[in-house]
Amino acid sequence: MSTPSYLLSRRRRPLPPSSAASRISAYVYGNILVLAALVPITSSPEYIGIAIVVGTALSTFIAHVFAESVAQSVRSGEQLTRSERIEELRDSVPILSSAVLPCLVLATAWIGWLEPRTAHILAEVAVLIRIGSTVFVVRRLQNRKPNHRTVIAAVGVALIATIVVVVKVVLTH
Repeated sequence: MSTPSYLLSRRRRPLPPSSAASRISAYVYGNILVLAALVPITSSPEYIGIAIVVGTALSTFIAHVFAESVAQSVRSGEQLTRSERIEELRDSVPILSSAVLPCLVLATAWIGWLEPRTAHILAEVAVLIRIGSTVFVVRRLQNRKPNHRTVIAAVGVALIATIVVVVKVVLTH
């Protein structure tokens, strides 16, 4: 699972490095927070889990857009233009996309296709794979081919994300 192409390019033109970096950051951040939301909902009904994941992604998206807009205003020393605000929204979309796959997997349990515990584990694994896959996207953005170190780095990124999620869950739940 890799980052959707619409997050990395616009109108078939490559993104400026700052926008690409912002989108990668939002992608990782969104996936980590979605995973942190998934972990403690093991005994909740699937529709509650879906609501928690969607709520986490939506509230994180809103907070991220606001924070990045304020930061961009500080960097430029001026209020953002309408197009700059739209760009901030666009750069934050990966946070919202982080909720799609886990919600679809949880929905399979809600409609009875998978056992709830199986769907929950699959949703968590899918998010970890998405986080690890960012290493491949970064290599592509750097115009470098993946190699065996890329795979090791992807596993390392997923493990670090797991540690971050465990810390967040332990400290906040």
